[in-house]
Amino acid sequence: MIIYNYYQSNTEIPSHLENKIVSFLHQHLVPYGDAMHDIQKAVDYARGRNQSPGGALITALQNHRIVGAVVLNKTGMTGYIPENILVYIATHQEYRGKGIGKKLMQMAVNHTPGNIALHVEPENPAKRLYEKLGFTHKYLEMRLNK
Repeated sequence: MIIYNYYQSNTEIPSHLENKIVSFLHQHLVPYGDAMHDIQKAVDYARGRNQSPGGALITALQNHRIVGAVVLNKTGMTGYIPENILVYIATHQEYRGKGIGKKLMQMAVNHTPGNIALHVEPENPAKRLYEKLGFTHKYLEMRLNK
């Protein structure tokens, strides 16, 4: 049985679970992931550390083992920019195709107040799931990296 948990920034969460979430995301986001220190920054932000607006963490656990995780960050904005950004979502490689990602996304949509933005590469197979849940691709993202 898979247990799903939604932790808002002001909710207590064991510190060892945070560390496991960061490691899990680093391992299972491949090839779309980031460095562990960047994932940790997003988790810290979601927890409301360093005066950030906060956010949420969602986990899917089976026998105390993480099989899915989500990191949401509040943007501190409304209207012209969505109130939240889904920074990371991953399902354990051995559990893909079993509906865990869909359930995590549904929890994110149902429990997070306000609009949600996310970034997804065009070739990422998860793009279809996001579209089925109502996400649209209205804009092309452009970045100036300095």
